[in-house]
Amino acid sequence: MELPKFLLGDNTDYPDAIFIIHTDFPRFIINLANDEVEWLEDFDKTDEKELESEATNLIQAANDFYDREINRYKE
Repeated sequence: MELPKFLLGDNTDYPDAIFIIHTDFPRFIINLANDEVEWLEDFDKTDEKELESEATNLIQAANDFYDREINRYKE
């Protein structure tokens, strides 16, 4: 199965949360309500250095995805 790079998630147990799930490596879930990130990968020391440099770009891409989706719903 081919998955999209980002998915929008919702859960009634967290009514104020807006979850974006990143399905490519490194997989993560970000709650846009508070910018909390849960990484779904185990990283070693060499991965952590690469992750630090890429994390900002990935989180911005998740925010851009959310903005795009919301704009499409409005249309």
